[in-house]
Amino acid sequence: MDQARAGVLAMVAACMIWGLSPLYYKLLAHLPPIEVLAHRTIWSAVLFTGVLALQGRLGLLRAALSDRRTVIVVAAALSISTNWFLFIWSIGSGHATEASMGYFLFPLVAVVIGRVTFGETLGPMQMVAVGLALTAVTILTWGLGVAPWIALSLAFSFGAYGLFKKRLDLGPVVSVTGEVWLLGPVGLLVLAVIHGQGGGGFGADWGDSGLLMLSGALTATPLILFSFAARRVRMATVGVVQYLNPTLQFLCATLIFAEPFGIWHGIAFPLIWVALAIYTYAGWRQDRAAARAASSVSTSAAT
Repeated sequence: MDQARAGVLAMVAACMIWGLSPLYYKLLAHLPPIEVLAHRTIWSAVLFTGVLALQGRLGLLRAALSDRRTVIVVAAALSISTNWFLFIWSIGSGHATEASMGYFLFPLVAVVIGRVTFGETLGPMQMVAVGLALTAVTILTWGLGVAPWIALSLAFSFGAYGLFKKRLDLGPVVSVTGEVWLLGPVGLLVLAVIHGQGGGGFGADWGDSGLLMLSGALTATPLILFSFAARRVRMATVGVVQYLNPTLQFLCATLIFAEPFGIWHGIAFPLIWVALAIYTYAGWRQDRAAARAASSVSTSAAT
């Protein structure tokens, strides 16, 4: 019970950090998103490398980047860097509401990716949930006159990242360290160009410098907490608590940043929330059924 409670608390903490991260990136909105992304990549590489060194697991990283898995790590790195850039840009450009929609949509997009890529079957309730999400996107597109590209791009880039991670037999810290190691040289090149042209926030302002260095911890801490939680709580619990992330993002966008929230958003968001409720309930039922089946098999074997 203590382990489960610790896992839930770690999951809540991770989702709160992710969900409140728009407040952090808003403080850096005056800097180019590509510069913020470069710093996030480099400082994450420094911190994650330190973690693996303390754990004595750097050998796993070298092995992962010296065999056929490197191609998958590269694909994952490109997916997550795209997701990071879009998120940073959306916060700085006043599109935090649409960014939160992307992370609300992600679980349903993941269901579709699983169906298309792995041939996973969709239950009736999952099909209803996906249909409601599609209806919400269609209504928002019709009402605003343009598709919610930011939300869809964030959802699908994160979905692609999950797809590549599913094909990697590496722990989360090892794989993410490999990703930021591969992206690190690009980040250094970006910063060299920016500073070579007389720009760059790092070193020019102590506040900006401190915030940029903090990006490594902001990336690493929730991931480590999530990894800790995932090993200690049921996946159904992980799925439910994870909605805290986009919910906090949504509240930051509407209540703190005062971004526009019109009638079409007022129709689309509730549809997505209903879809997520149906999806979560279906997952909970599947989890309960699997637990009963496992218990029945265990009882039969004991008998």
